[in-house]
Amino acid sequence: MEKKNLDWANLGFGYMVADYRYVSNYKDGKWDDGEITTDANITLNECAGVFQYCQACFEGLKAYTTEDGRIVCFRPDLNAARMADSARRLEMPVFPEDRFVKAVEEVVKANAAWVPPFGSGATLYIRPYMIATNPVIGVKPADEYQFRIFVTPVGPYFKGGAKPLTIKVSDFDRAAPNGTGHIKAGLNYAMSLHPIVQAHKEGFDENMYLDPGTRTKVEETGGANFIFVTKDNKFVTPKSDSILPSITRRSLMEVAEKYLGLTVEHREVFFEELKDFAECGLCGTAAVISPVGKIYDHGKEICFPSGMEEMGPTTRKLYETLTGIQMGEIEGPEGWVHVIME
Repeated sequence: MEKKNLDWANLGFGYMVADYRYVSNYKDGKWDDGEITTDANITLNECAGVFQYCQACFEGLKAYTTEDGRIVCFRPDLNAARMADSARRLEMPVFPEDRFVKAVEEVVKANAAWVPPFGSGATLYIRPYMIATNPVIGVKPADEYQFRIFVTPVGPYFKGGAKPLTIKVSDFDRAAPNGTGHIKAGLNYAMSLHPIVQAHKEGFDENMYLDPGTRTKVEETGGANFIFVTKDNKFVTPKSDSILPSITRRSLMEVAEKYLGLTVEHREVFFEELKDFAECGLCGTAAVISPVGKIYDHGKEICFPSGMEEMGPTTRKLYETLTGIQMGEIEGPEGWVHVIME
């Protein structure tokens, strides 16, 4: 199989149309068999439920080429389970979790020529999503849905290395109490667009959202979970019913405990604690870990001892261990690395 003739080392983090995508439709109470198609376009009625009442959810994961030439992806079963949770909360039909993983395999195999080579720094980003497709004018769930997966090759999220970010405490709330913050719904990301545009205009890289009930506890950013390292080297992650359960964060917790021997605390993190932490980062599929150097709180600055030049030492060990597992350089826990092609 010959790879596409791309400048793999200089890819940006953007959308590029690959050859194939997966499509399955839900009608009359059941999913069809699904298929691989070359058509990248979707034709829908103007009154489709996705347009009128935002019934849409999605996932994100990556495929990699390992040093020994295998094509693998990372814990797709957890993406399948999380998408099932999102669908249930939005009154959408669950796409069976075993079929989700199988569909990921099929679309990656079909696009094997688009999977970047080992050592290029690039990966194949995989975007499964589901939308309501039939006309809905009354406020109710749709009757028909489409599940799709497309892929696109992407370069490193941070060109030239991950420099620590400066983030601001947002005056907006990311999620409502007992709302949809814990699922990967498109509507959650739509409401975060205005705050992030405002943050960028003010010279910040991201927002820190506090809990919507008391605004005393750290939640997450618009698209990533927070991680912290204490001065006595404990690994701390915020816990809340309105935080998206990041697969990267859950994996880092296990890496911290089992590979690095750190004490791991998954608990409520109060904003007033931040000044006592040694390191801070954001974690997610795109960048794995983005270091945070400074938090701006309405005229006051919280500067982490790890500084504004590079990742803190513990954060770097976490990053290198997890990416080493993903790329097949370090033996990971059973089932973490899912082999698609040998």
